[in-house]
Amino acid sequence: MVIHEDLAWRSALEIAELIRDKQISPVELTAALLARIEAVDARLNAFCLVTADTARVAAREAEIAVMKGEPLGALHGVPLSIKDVLYTRGLRTTGGSRLFAELVPEEDNAAVGRLRAAGAVILGKTNTSELGHKALTDNPLFGVTRNPWNVECTPGGSSGGAAAAVASGLGPLALGTDGGGSVRIPAAFCGLVGVKPSFGRVPQAPGFPGWEHLGQTGPLARTVRDAAALLDVIAGGDDRDRASLPSEPGSYLDSCDLDVRGLHVAWTPDLGYAAVDERVLDICGNAAAEFEGLGCHVEVVNPDWENPEDAFGTIVAAQFYAAWGDELPAREADLDASLVRFLRRGGAVTTREYLTAMTRVTAYWQEVHTFLARFDLLLTPTAAVPPFAVGAGVPREIAGRQVSRLGWMPFTYPFNLT
Repeated sequence: MVIHEDLAWRSALEIAELIRDKQISPVELTAALLARIEAVDARLNAFCLVTADTARVAAREAEIAVMKGEPLGALHGVPLSIKDVLYTRGLRTTGGSRLFAELVPEEDNAAVGRLRAAGAVILGKTNTSELGHKALTDNPLFGVTRNPWNVECTPGGSSGGAAAAVASGLGPLALGTDGGGSVRIPAAFCGLVGVKPSFGRVPQAPGFPGWEHLGQTGPLARTVRDAAALLDVIAGGDDRDRASLPSEPGSYLDSCDLDVRGLHVAWTPDLGYAAVDERVLDICGNAAAEFEGLGCHVEVVNPDWENPEDAFGTIVAAQFYAAWGDELPAREADLDASLVRFLRRGGAVTTREYLTAMTRVTAYWQEVHTFLARFDLLLTPTAAVPPFAVGAGVPREIAGRQVSRLGWMPFTYPFNLT
């Protein structure tokens, strides 16, 4: 068994096949990636915990299973990372918060447990905003994560550590979470594939509260097929999560071979209300045009939906306050200042305002559902701006227009509401 120099950039599916064919060693592969993390991550801060010892043990067990001819899981021997808001049995899980600086869960999050069962090797935990409360990646416990394409820029968030790891060859896959764009934004900012599954498709339990009705767990990868393969492993119902959905028939990986010719595709550059940077419009407009070349029927549309930002902000703030409001004021000094402001906003939400927001979400869902009855796909940009400087705050002016605090991410949070 040998380690090829380019192995850090091979896809997860290629790695899994090479391991099954005994062409590469899980032990040597894991050692090579751990060495790469040590060499590269000091500039990025993608990992907040590198689990070198347990990764080596898992890799050794994976190699023994291969040599003995035992049945192998879909990701057998494949190294990957887990966002630090997802519970990992026996591994410190902090949520990027001083409140949980020493937490070592006794149980895996459902998706993490399924990845272990599929033979994956966990290299470590990746950085996040505190409890995933914002779409950037920094926290008081572990500091700032940087974009591997330009370390002066943010990778987005809150799964920014996961995205930075995959984009810099520190494992072909990562598991992130998305309550308002936290998988998709880092994927866009780091040039990756990111999937926010439908609500309930991947079980959420057990784990930190705060993202009820909105949060999802999904893959970050360098290829569509790798993302589909990971989703095949983690999707499906779990009795610990009453909102989880049963497995769908077929395979997400197999669906990558379906013919898209004849699909009816809607393309909206702005959802009818968003301000979007011209550079983003140019790139995404060209990408949408490619679907014509694939044989799809592409129609430029204005969905005429109202911006659901107020409803989204009200619901998330109230849910976060319900989860963490008791920490104020005693632990305020330990928390990210933006999280403190968020909790105070949630504490001011009345019951009437919360229920009104939920009613608005139901109406919004019906609008989207009716619109999508006409189309097979809806194409939008992911973020309204290119990656921006670390520490500069979020853009408040785009294409000459003043925007709200969420105005730079208008294409992601609406679909956490649907």
